[in-house]
Amino acid sequence: MIRSFFDKQYIFDQNKKHSHKVEAQYEAIAEDINNRGINPNDILNKAKSFSIAIPSWGVATGGTRFGRFPTLSEPRNIFERMQDCIIVNQLTQCTNEVSLHFPWDLDAGNNLSELKETAYNFFIKFSAVNSNTFQNFRNQIESYKFGSLTHTEKKVRDQAIAFNIECIEYGKLLESKALTLWVGDGSNFPGQQNFSKALSRYLNSAKVIYNSLPEDWNLYIEHKMFEPAFYSTVIQDWGTSMLCAQILGKKAKSLLDLGHNAPNVNIEMITSRLIQFNKLGGFHFNDSKYGDDDLDSGSLNPYQQFLIFNELVEAEYSGKLIKKPDYMLDQSHNVTDPIESLMTSAESVQRSYIQACLVDRDALHYYQENNDALMACQTLKDAFNLDVTPILQKARLEKGGATHLVESYRNKNYRQLIVKERS
Repeated sequence: MIRSFFDKQYIFDQNKKHSHKVEAQYEAIAEDINNRGINPNDILNKAKSFSIAIPSWGVATGGTRFGRFPTLSEPRNIFERMQDCIIVNQLTQCTNEVSLHFPWDLDAGNNLSELKETAYNFFIKFSAVNSNTFQNFRNQIESYKFGSLTHTEKKVRDQAIAFNIECIEYGKLLESKALTLWVGDGSNFPGQQNFSKALSRYLNSAKVIYNSLPEDWNLYIEHKMFEPAFYSTVIQDWGTSMLCAQILGKKAKSLLDLGHNAPNVNIEMITSRLIQFNKLGGFHFNDSKYGDDDLDSGSLNPYQQFLIFNELVEAEYSGKLIKKPDYMLDQSHNVTDPIESLMTSAESVQRSYIQACLVDRDALHYYQENNDALMACQTLKDAFNLDVTPILQKARLEKGGATHLVESYRNKNYRQLIVKERS
């Protein structure tokens, strides 16, 4: 039974001690924005309408190849994971979608109808569903040790295809509109795999899955540079992802996970390229230092995150963004409370979007056309350096969220309240 620990009255009481200051700070930044020739109400409404999905698996503790250290009272099944996801949205008011991962989220049986009804009672919808064919599970007949959709044996490929089609059926029940397809297929030794044959097998397998999609669905092809395949990965970069999406058809799009690229790759330019060819499906937001670290969004490189949103807002401004891509967090929380990390990450991504909305587009275009590199860069920095915290807090205040996220969460002592039932 999912319970509401953070009801409107509790959040109202938490906000009461901050609301006067929040209002005063908002009025100050609204005046600044107005002086820039931008309507502050438009920016506030953009903040209020922003939404990013959170992953069901993200509310549990992550891990590494060396070990895993569970969080106190972490969720044990999908209904408990959903309760934690609901809490994130109650406080942030910008995470009203949850992305499920199968078969991880079938741990309470296939009672997805009850899950859907429960989620909707708390104003939660479901984003893209994800399929797992990179692990072996109980009662699974064929092993994915040497691949799934690209495996040399047809019976293994058929099993992986069938499970992806099964995931589409789960998604239809949940009223999702997309399937995210990531496979860890690849090789660990030179000569182990025929590169072209492996990609051909992937395309043949993906085509069967693609043809099983409802008309109003999308297939998101996710790439990853390495791991678990450390020599070669079949879908290793955005170029291969986009080429496969072009071959499969208009419903196939590329998905950008910020931690799945080579170090120092220009992700904002990749974003622009995918928009230009109408192949941008969505994002998995996180941060990365050395590899696929899945660190909290904006914890290391908030400027890169801002530059990505600058390209997205530019495409909106110019009318080139045909459909808004799906935004989702995908992180591994090893040393923090996952609820706190998801809240602050959602706020960080929302912050980047609002900062990008404050870029003086006309000035930027003028400097670009006149090859004034310094002033073009300064125009971006002018928006990035603006502290938009009062806008985010004001948006949450008006929507019934918490102005001070971590403080309001910690004051409830949520983990201690549920430790007995989740022991």
